[in-house]
Amino acid sequence: MATTAAAPPYVSTHEASNTGIWSWLTTVDHKRIGALYLVTALTFFMIGGFEAEIIRAQLMHPNGTLVSADTYNQLFTMHGTTMIFLAVMPLSAAFFNFLIPLQIGARDVAFPRLNAFSYWVYLFGGLFINASWLIGAAPNGGWFGYAPLTTMQFNPGLNIDFWVIGLQILGVSSLAAAFNFITTIINMRAPGMQLMRMPMFTWMAFIVQFLLILAFPVITIALVFLQFDRFFGTQFYELAAGADPLLWQHLFWIFGHPEVYILILPAFGLVSEVLPTFSGKPLFGYPVMVYSGMLIAFLGFGVWAHHMFAVGMGPIADSVFGVTTLLIGIPTGVKIFNWIFTMWGGNVRFTVACKFAIALLALFTIGGISGVMHASPPADLQQTDSYFIVAHFHYVLFGGSMMGIFAGIYYYFPKITGRFLSEKLGNWHFWLTFIGMNLTFFPMHFSGLAGMPRRIYRYDAGQGFDVYNLISSYGAYLLGFATLLFVWNFIRSWRKGAKAGHNPWNAPSLEWSLPSPPPDYNFAAIPTVTSRYPLWDHKGNVVDYHDGDQVKSAKELGIPMPLSTIKPLFTALFMTLMFAGLLFIHKHNWPMAYTFMFGGAAGMVISLYSWLLSPLE
Repeated sequence: MATTAAAPPYVSTHEASNTGIWSWLTTVDHKRIGALYLVTALTFFMIGGFEAEIIRAQLMHPNGTLVSADTYNQLFTMHGTTMIFLAVMPLSAAFFNFLIPLQIGARDVAFPRLNAFSYWVYLFGGLFINASWLIGAAPNGGWFGYAPLTTMQFNPGLNIDFWVIGLQILGVSSLAAAFNFITTIINMRAPGMQLMRMPMFTWMAFIVQFLLILAFPVITIALVFLQFDRFFGTQFYELAAGADPLLWQHLFWIFGHPEVYILILPAFGLVSEVLPTFSGKPLFGYPVMVYSGMLIAFLGFGVWAHHMFAVGMGPIADSVFGVTTLLIGIPTGVKIFNWIFTMWGGNVRFTVACKFAIALLALFTIGGISGVMHASPPADLQQTDSYFIVAHFHYVLFGGSMMGIFAGIYYYFPKITGRFLSEKLGNWHFWLTFIGMNLTFFPMHFSGLAGMPRRIYRYDAGQGFDVYNLISSYGAYLLGFATLLFVWNFIRSWRKGAKAGHNPWNAPSLEWSLPSPPPDYNFAAIPTVTSRYPLWDHKGNVVDYHDGDQVKSAKELGIPMPLSTIKPLFTALFMTLMFAGLLFIHKHNWPMAYTFMFGGAAGMVISLYSWLLSPLE
């Protein structure tokens, strides 16, 4: 599909006039919102990576003096919070937004304005948390926020308030998006797009939305309890008042372990799209892959207390959670073997996307094996709160989630922008990332087994940690350089990459029947689907929507489209200001608190009321 010289590659010819900052601020197009999520989340990924580089510089040698203990606490808290809530989750959301309607044969999501609202809430929530750096009060209680260390008695500054309020803002974004995508997948599938014909990515996204709406209310309760303890003197986590500090750990990890699968299942879905395409074969054991995803989600709510084997729950609870932790390894292992059998006997094309997908298999397996080790309470007691755990969850979340996301970016970049990422730069990015990731995190297994505790900002020489930390820091620098290469490739290719056709990879699913990038209405005619792999099986009403070098506009085709509007942005902004007013309660600055809270609430209600009264199309 051709583009005008003046239009950015994301915009097709018929959309060339719909450019400029205002068009992005007012967009309700799911594809543009997906692009916004992608760029914003990659920016936060860079910020979180920079925080990690400082951490590794501090720990590179014994008795490091680069940062103070308090600054270190802020760095590792913000690194974890940024990577989980502001980078990996939103990177998955970028693919949810862009791909789900295309894969199920829909023209948009069920609620386009709610979709835009979700993005703006995420953006303002991320900016709110990071604004804490500007006043020297970044969150400093760990990304897990264990009470009572985060109560006013032990942490009287604004640091934890930014964290508590920011996570509640981000929770609104996640829940709004989850209900939207569930409604979209249930109600807006094309004729013939049965559940067991949906692409695997859409299936994993569908499962993740239920995890979100079931898990996020739990952490919201925990955060509200903590907020009331800090602001209003309640005692939900105060042992002297007869409460139980372990309440926080139970509530947090009831959310926290499903959160692991919220982070990893979208990457599994992306890999399940990449490997069949580049193996030239259908996904091995499709139904089993679907049911294993469901089983992972179900069992994910029954393993939370394996994070708490050291708190003294007793032998019965330890045994139950040890068994459930072992059980959840079964559906996860099934996926690994099914991906291997998908490639087995296929004509594998080792593109950069395929290499990242294969890397997920290898690295996530390492993280999974070390995770199964923690199903044993005696082993866990020796390894918990050591760097062995740091190695484990980075193999899961970087070796798993990020490798899968990078595979998805290289695979879907042509569909998003109409251009290829450079495979030459991509190969450099892959190999430097693969080597750097293993250099960074594999030695942490050994430093952890040697007894190095987590969350310390310095260590004495001669304890057996020196060499491992030196290697890990060099690996982190290599990872940072690899990421800069990727960013350069991404920015350069967005405008100057080689142009891609509608299906450059010979992929089988519905989104590849459309021009690259797709028009704003997606499908000129809603397709009828009769096969799980319509572009390979050549069944159903799969249409090539090219009209020479031009793509007809929605107006020419008589397709009604949702109207662009700034109102979701204002609603999100005023909601964030309303939450921000809670910060002033901490200092008993009631005039400012009332101004922000009631002013923000009034602005949000007016914006929302105006939004609801505006015509949809």
